[in-house]
Amino acid sequence: RARRSEFGCAMATNEGSLIAVIGDEDTVTGFLLAGVGNVDTRRNTNFLVVDAKTTKKAIEDAFKDFTSREDIAVVLITQTVADTIRYLVDAHVVPVPAVLEVPSKDAPYDATKDSILSRVQHLLGVQD
Repeated sequence: RARRSEFGCAMATNEGSLIAVIGDEDTVTGFLLAGVGNVDTRRNTNFLVVDAKTTKKAIEDAFKDFTSREDIAVVLITQTVADTIRYLVDAHVVPVPAVLEVPSKDAPYDATKDSILSRVQHLLGVQD
């Protein structure tokens, strides 16, 4: 479990914090096999498998849920899925939970689309 500090940042407690995953089946399955998956007593999960049938609203809802939950410290999202909700990913500016874009096996990583990398480059004064 995590709790919020006076600055609105999540702080891990003794129980630890979770990593959430949003992505294609292969990416999510890999993270679940690595032990990232969690289902609580209310049957809430910390992952969303996105396929051709997944609606944009379902992705938006999962992203909003994961970024507002106090027990999640990191949200991993494949870059292709992040592109479908780019406005939400770019609008997420609080440090916890951190939103990290990861590549999927079907699409290479594109650093120009990564909002966190762009913010870091801006803060460091690095030109594209």
